[in-house]
Amino acid sequence: MRVYFDNAATTPLAPEVIEAMLPFMQTHFGNPSAIHSFGRETRSAIEKARKTIAKHLNCSPGEIFFTSGGTESSNFAIRRGVEASGAKHIITSPIEHHCVLHTVEELEKSGKIKAHYVKVDSRGRFDLNHLEELLKTLEAPVFVSLMHANNEIGTMMDIDAVAEICNRYSAVLHTDTVQSMCHHRFDLQKTKVSMLQGSGHKFHGPKGVGFIYISSRIKLHPLLFGGGQERNMRAGTENLYGIIGLARAMDLSYEHFDENKNKIESLRKYFIDQLKENFSGVTFNGDYDGRYLFTVLNVAFPHNDKSELLLFNLDVAGIAASSGSACSSGSDVGSHVLNAIGVGADKVCIRFSFSDYNTIEEVDYAISKLKELLSVTVVTA
Repeated sequence: MRVYFDNAATTPLAPEVIEAMLPFMQTHFGNPSAIHSFGRETRSAIEKARKTIAKHLNCSPGEIFFTSGGTESSNFAIRRGVEASGAKHIITSPIEHHCVLHTVEELEKSGKIKAHYVKVDSRGRFDLNHLEELLKTLEAPVFVSLMHANNEIGTMMDIDAVAEICNRYSAVLHTDTVQSMCHHRFDLQKTKVSMLQGSGHKFHGPKGVGFIYISSRIKLHPLLFGGGQERNMRAGTENLYGIIGLARAMDLSYEHFDENKNKIESLRKYFIDQLKENFSGVTFNGDYDGRYLFTVLNVAFPHNDKSELLLFNLDVAGIAASSGSACSSGSDVGSHVLNAIGVGADKVCIRFSFSDYNTIEEVDYAISKLKELLSVTVVTA
């Protein structure tokens, strides 16, 4: 049996998404910038996709711009957002995705901004009093970039509370919503953020395509130059079939939102219960039973000779999981997120992340293999 529990890294393409993309690979192949009928039909399809995304976020289609995914969107938001706002200070956190942290570090190194980091507690929750304290003391305008749902531990911030604080101090707020997009209902008429983003492959869409929402309240310069695509905001021929697939995946996600959430929540709870029942000393990282992303569970096993190669041995057993962000899989310095929340070296931490494609039988198989690998005795009351 092969089991895929690494959906926070990427998800399989939905069959309906493939079906929607195929005509734009085979028949409707015109360049959307061309003025002939082949170009006009693909341009129309892109604009329809833009309206689909805007509908689900309750914003204007003119505030949606297609990108290659989350990394480009974060770079665009931070680099051009800092420039447009005139901010000399940026507030972020030590547990952001590296596409945010490394961009902030580069801007600080170049002397363009001074970086400040919101305190996080042992569950990865932002200290909102500290955020407000920073906004009170720093010279306005201030640029804020805080992620909505952490990709490694699943802790979610109260996006409405953070937006309210930032708006109170006229700060520009960018939030990395790559993990939570299609796993949370957004209403951008109520939640006043300046920028957020999505990446198709996190919700059964294609890789290499995403979008950024840029509020009409802020005007940015392009990050990429060379053409007039995306209303002069992002040069380069559009990833046509990727955009079609992204919009179809988003439609499917929100059409079945409650059904999928209930299924995944049930699987996640069952997994937690089985881990508690069968393994001594197991704990969970992040705000796993508080404000959490229902697709992610970060499990901490006691470090010993049996658990040391656990992730590798799970892979041999046909179970795909992760030690953290897929973008940092080649790093040998450990997880910056787990380090920031104080998880010690006495733990072996594995992220299991779920989609609506997973089943109870897969959880049972994973538990049985963990029992074999760790050679545990069933915990009794």
